[in-house]
Amino acid sequence: MSAAHDAQSRRTEEFIAHAMADWGDAVYRLALGQTRSKADAEDVYQDVFMRLYSDATVFTSDEHLKAWLLRVAINRCRDLAKSNWNRRTVAFDPIRDDVAELVRDPADADVWDAVGQLPDNLRSSVHLHYVEGYTTEEIARMLNSQPATVRTWLSRARARVKDLLLGRKAREGMHATSIPLVVANPCDSRKEVPHD
Repeated sequence: MSAAHDAQSRRTEEFIAHAMADWGDAVYRLALGQTRSKADAEDVYQDVFMRLYSDATVFTSDEHLKAWLLRVAINRCRDLAKSNWNRRTVAFDPIRDDVAELVRDPADADVWDAVGQLPDNLRSSVHLHYVEGYTTEEIARMLNSQPATVRTWLSRARARVKDLLLGRKAREGMHATSIPLVVANPCDSRKEVPHD
């Protein structure tokens, strides 16, 4: 091996280590929310960083790198969900146990459990907006969509989560007023969910 090749390898390894340290948690949280399985989330995490290792994309900023990583994670989660093998062998497994390690308040776990039941596009947009803090315009670029479509997805997601929580609360004999109005970010920054 030449000295130039060694330097390139070290730089690449340092770059990957930097990306994993800075954005690895975000990739894992997104994968866990999408796959609803700790094992699948770990597989997606590994696949994303293996792809980064072999990809030739030139990143213009850390934010560009983060957006690329999350986009690859979303695509990998979708590929996993479409896989015939996965559909035949994996029964629906609620996210409750895996989410428990990410959230502190049981009410928040109920919200994220409900989010885990949403279709992919709604679940992705909720995660990117409420957890990662992206605007609807940024999410639209990442998901190859329009900002108005992302706003519609977020509105539908809020309505479905509310319906799921109302149904759960009714089954448990609780009042609708006890439904949390705040979606807690597993990273502990809170953002209010607007009422429709």
